[in-house]
Amino acid sequence: MTASAMTGINPTHRRLGMALVLGSALTWSFGGALARFITISDPWTMVMWRSGFAALFLIGFMLLRDGPSGTVRHVIRMGLSGISVALCFAAASTSFVVGLQYTSVANILLVQAGGPLIAALLAYVLFRERVSLGTWIAIASVIFGIAVMESESLDGNMSPIGGALAIVISLAFALATVITRYYSHVEMVPAVTLGVIIAGVNAFFHAGDMNISMTDGFVLFLFGAINLGGGLAMFVAGARLIPASIASLIGTAEPVLGGIWVWLIHGEVPSVRTIIGGAIVMAALITHSLGQLMTRER
Repeated sequence: MTASAMTGINPTHRRLGMALVLGSALTWSFGGALARFITISDPWTMVMWRSGFAALFLIGFMLLRDGPSGTVRHVIRMGLSGISVALCFAAASTSFVVGLQYTSVANILLVQAGGPLIAALLAYVLFRERVSLGTWIAIASVIFGIAVMESESLDGNMSPIGGALAIVISLAFALATVITRYYSHVEMVPAVTLGVIIAGVNAFFHAGDMNISMTDGFVLFLFGAINLGGGLAMFVAGARLIPASIASLIGTAEPVLGGIWVWLIHGEVPSVRTIIGGAIVMAALITHSLGQLMTRER
């Protein structure tokens, strides 16, 4: 039974799915604020510890949910599609932490918000999946909004590295979404776990001093296990219970709240172009998601 059919039959599943996806968005929205508390200067050390804590959390989650035999069975059945998703997630999670060294939290989160529409574009390019006129307009709006944000790198107001890494995050998540859509029968929690393991191992070989203070260790635990691992666990559990249009709409809470938390806690005010470009991206995503939702209801 598909998720949409299930939500039509059981309203309780629908409400639970919405609550879980909202919980994941709220959890992820604190990522940038948590990262700003960490005093480690080497981003690779940060990636290594964060990935390690996230991997331990996700492995524990799978063992608790599926048991040892079920966990092993899902890992074996993961296949090439799961490995591809793992590589995408490894690239995205690494780029997020490294990108924070070069650009604002708001810039990264707002570029990342266009992921669902970029996924639609990739699905058309890779699999010739039909894209409606409304989606094409939304995709064009997202690309324009991202161009406005990243235009600051042309006049030296923002590092081009930060802008490039923000785009890598969005593309990686979008590609992972497309792969997951075409291999929906594959359990992707092992793939996500493999992704954080790959990111951690890669960071280990690039990291400098791996010693951290007790304070940084506690923040990294929250950043890895709770923010990354916990958010993923809630999302994969809730996304199966509600339509993708609703999940995308609820997910807009992450970039909006993420920028607010960093502004309130750390005083990091986004630039004018980031605000304008981000508003364009968010308006396109919300309008498109609401349109899909109303079409589904009709």
